[in-house]
Amino acid sequence: MSKLENKIEARHRSLFDVLNEQKYTVDYFQREYSWEEKHIEELVTDLSSAFLSEYTPGDKREQGEQYNNYYLGPFVVSSKDGKRSIIDGQQRLTSLTLFLIYLHNLQKELGFDEKIEPMIFSELRGSKSFNITVNERIPCLNGLFSHGEYVADENADESTRNMAERYQDIVRAFPEELKTYAFPFFIDWLKYNVIMVEIIAYSDENAYTIFETMNDRGLNLTPSEMLKGFVLSRFDSSAKRNKANELWKDAMVMLKAYEKDEDQRFFQSWLRARYADSIRPGKAGSKNEDFEKIGTRFHSWVRDNLAKVGLDAEQGETFENFVQKDFSFYLKAYLRILEAEKNLTPGLEHVFYIRHWGIAPTLSFPLMLASLNTDDSDETVARKIDTLAAYIETFVVRRSVNFRNFSASSIRYTMYSLVKEIRGKDLASLQAVLTQKLQDMKESFDGLDKFRMHGQNKRFVKFLLARMTAWCEQQAGMSSNFVTYYAPSSGKPFEVEHIWADKFLRHKDQFEQENEFQNYRNRLGGLVLLPRGTNQSYGDLPYEDKQTHYIKENLLVKSLCSLAYENNPNFLGLNKRMNQVFQPHAVFKKQHVDARQQLYRAMCEQIWPEQLVTEMD
Repeated sequence: MSKLENKIEARHRSLFDVLNEQKYTVDYFQREYSWEEKHIEELVTDLSSAFLSEYTPGDKREQGEQYNNYYLGPFVVSSKDGKRSIIDGQQRLTSLTLFLIYLHNLQKELGFDEKIEPMIFSELRGSKSFNITVNERIPCLNGLFSHGEYVADENADESTRNMAERYQDIVRAFPEELKTYAFPFFIDWLKYNVIMVEIIAYSDENAYTIFETMNDRGLNLTPSEMLKGFVLSRFDSSAKRNKANELWKDAMVMLKAYEKDEDQRFFQSWLRARYADSIRPGKAGSKNEDFEKIGTRFHSWVRDNLAKVGLDAEQGETFENFVQKDFSFYLKAYLRILEAEKNLTPGLEHVFYIRHWGIAPTLSFPLMLASLNTDDSDETVARKIDTLAAYIETFVVRRSVNFRNFSASSIRYTMYSLVKEIRGKDLASLQAVLTQKLQDMKESFDGLDKFRMHGQNKRFVKFLLARMTAWCEQQAGMSSNFVTYYAPSSGKPFEVEHIWADKFLRHKDQFEQENEFQNYRNRLGGLVLLPRGTNQSYGDLPYEDKQTHYIKENLLVKSLCSLAYENNPNFLGLNKRMNQVFQPHAVFKKQHVDARQQLYRAMCEQIWPEQLVTEMD
């Protein structure tokens, strides 16, 4: 190995230095972009909160130089023949690129003109290329940069799908208080005060060694470890300390089996749920309060707020109870939620549903833990958690069908106020509070009358139809469930399909303009779920010719056909209970779309009622 190949450099660099007119490729072994909503929401929230803790309205731009820096972590680059490949850190850097694209698009709406583009792409001889180059991702990045959205086709890879979804998560997560005169200050801070450590190796061998060392042998104490050190140091008995240490270590193993940072999310959720008394008001210049401080440095927050947590520095037994009783109880509840997110679990079904369509995890997890008491039985814990999840699902579905967002920034104060309101309540009181909250909501299923699919809500429409399709079949005594239609583990995945083919001329008797036709074609009543590829074979057929195909599909699709109403007592029983709202349609005109829309509304009102009483009551 040459002297240069053996060289390793580490440099403290601002985000501007890292990305501005810099070119990176992504190494083949880690090409997939796999961040989920919770990761991107954490990134946007952490960056926004860190900036807002420094910024004061009335500051001058140059004062931003005095703002504290924010350390975003290291990344590893292999440099060979003048080309640089990201070995470790592509998830974060790709996410930052998506964030910068969003900020670029947002500033056009806000009327600002900050120089963001060179951190996203560079031009040479009239040719544009993105700074982080993976060929398969270019159409997605182009679509997001030019239009603020990208609809991935059925052949799109995992990274492309994730990038399109994470961009929409950024849209929802970005706080309103930064869409003001604070915006250019935030851009300055993001460019020059967000710091990364760039580690450069000049051989692949050294680069991979660094990668493995950073991921397998990290020596830096995490906030969880620092909290453990502080808490256990206050124990009076070494024997009890050793026992608590083993309990804590086992807990960290269980949490990190889900994700490497899951231990931190647990402490953030638990402490916010049970002890946080304040939250930063939603206006620029406001300082971070309990909610934000727990999110960034929960270990030091506990040390500074012993009384809130029920700890007494002079009473070692308070620390012992904190670990043996409180920590153990909330850990068990948190693990139940994590497992219910992964697998559709009887009694905790709504936890699984909101994993696919819900509010930001930084809000949902504290909500689901807030009402729990350490003396609650396992059954009570499950019912409280599922009741909260049912409330969250109903809340987001009703907001969504009324084209209202539920970004973390727009609902954080409301949801945190709810955390405090339900803290420690018994099940009956919890159900009463949440029922009243739903009854007081401005958004109802009235909005469903005109609800339609558009470019940015296809994921929600699929979620909605999957829930309705599964519910319909379950009510008719069939064994299918939400997973069957939303994310089957085998077989063809289901996709949203139009009942009407995209043939305007067939409907000129009812529509003068094509845009009116398209509007109706995309109404919820004109949509169904079909297995991928199925509709392609007959999608252009007139509705009347699709009937022979529809009768072979799921029950909600079958309900379009008169044959479904023959010799099907379970379905007829469901229809009777629903006041005969299911109707077959020999033809499918404008009025039948409306009728179908009313069917879907009636189903939604059954699936997501205002009265939050669990099935066991």
